[in-house]
Amino acid sequence: MKRNDLINYIQNNYGVSPEYPWDKYPNYVVFRHQGSSKWFALIMDVSADKLHEGDSGTIIDIVDVKVEPELVGSLRLKEGIFPAYHMNKEHWITIKLDNNFSESELKSLIDGSYRLTQK
Repeated sequence: MKRNDLINYIQNNYGVSPEYPWDKYPNYVVFRHQGSSKWFALIMDVSADKLHEGDSGTIIDIVDVKVEPELVGSLRLKEGIFPAYHMNKEHWITIKLDNNFSESELKSLIDGSYRLTQK
């Protein structure tokens, strides 16, 4: 799933608009619950070397989502899933947005993150 497809999925399913809170990082997109400051997804573009996925000249799109702590370890064993980039690594994971990661699994993880952050 590509960045724009994911943004559209989140907007259509949760009725929330993307927020771009940082001038320094204009491509970083935050999704929050309506009427709340709680994030459930953060889409970023980062240098591939930040995830040990290539050199610093390659920019990749990623999304951070919250998951149950007991699932973090097994999820990180999957290709395309990494320790959370700039988030709590016990509760969040980073997913590389590319054609190699299952779209249905990504949607399921977004849905789970939305539910976990409602509280």
